[in-house]
Amino acid sequence: MTANAKGAILALLAFAVYATHDVIVKIMGATYSPFQMIFFSVLFSFPIAMLILMRDRQPGTLLPVHPWWVALRTGAALVTGMSAFYAFTVLPLAQVYAILFATPLLITLLAIPVLGESVGVRRGLAIIAGLVGVFVVLRPGSTDLTLGHAAALAAACGAAVASIIVRKIGSEERSVVLLLYPMMANFVLMAALLPFVYQPVPVEDLGLFAVLALCGSAAGLIIIFAYNEGEAAIVAPMQYSQIIWATLFGYIFFDDLPDQATFIGAAIIIASGLYIVLRESRGGGSENTPVLRTKPRPDTGTGPREARVPKGSLPQDKTR
Repeated sequence: MTANAKGAILALLAFAVYATHDVIVKIMGATYSPFQMIFFSVLFSFPIAMLILMRDRQPGTLLPVHPWWVALRTGAALVTGMSAFYAFTVLPLAQVYAILFATPLLITLLAIPVLGESVGVRRGLAIIAGLVGVFVVLRPGSTDLTLGHAAALAAACGAAVASIIVRKIGSEERSVVLLLYPMMANFVLMAALLPFVYQPVPVEDLGLFAVLALCGSAAGLIIIFAYNEGEAAIVAPMQYSQIIWATLFGYIFFDDLPDQATFIGAAIIIASGLYIVLRESRGGGSENTPVLRTKPRPDTGTGPREARVPKGSLPQDKTR
């Protein structure tokens, strides 16, 4: 089996685990608020984060080199986590994924002011087409737009901001800094909000919270292995497999199937995202390759995940 095939298979596995994570969020969202779910998810993720911290041999302190950028990324991760958890609770899985698929398009837009990127006509048209796909999913005027739709859009925007900041400062900041600050911020903020939304948690639900944290952490680690094996241009598009899991899990667990508009809008967004990835992988006018150098899953700050794309994940970095 080739390295790219291994990377693709690992990525598919990771996004299947992520989809399982999101199903648990949706199921538990019927009983618990997003604040309480995030609190326990972070709480059970701390032991894994400590193991990662203990294995980090890079010298230095936990003080950020770029405190304002780290603070902005932490805020973006907070917004992403709360918004994504709420959106998964109140919207069909496929609809949330379709909107989150716009994140690479937003990253490409943010790369203009933050990374000094220049976006050519072709990538510009791809971005416009992808945003049209978002409108197809949302169908403003023909359907009621709810707070859940706004939350999904906020999650996509927050994820794009967090990702582009990692692309800007990731080579200078320690990974543990980028990992721990959003986790600590989530823990402190959710703990402050918990008394207002707390529901008693039976032992079996504590187990589900632990599984939630385990799924998020395990999927993040599998993604790292995927990027270490295969090229980013092969691994990154595997995120779109989540629409398959969303359709399957939505039908099995919630008796919910995506409507035609969601499928059409998702297809447009996916096609736009794939075009941008392919343009970057071929050196199509993107000096910094902001999408390929960014993990294709929103960083919610609720669990330990590698903050940077590992060495060798870009075609020009491959040594084998």
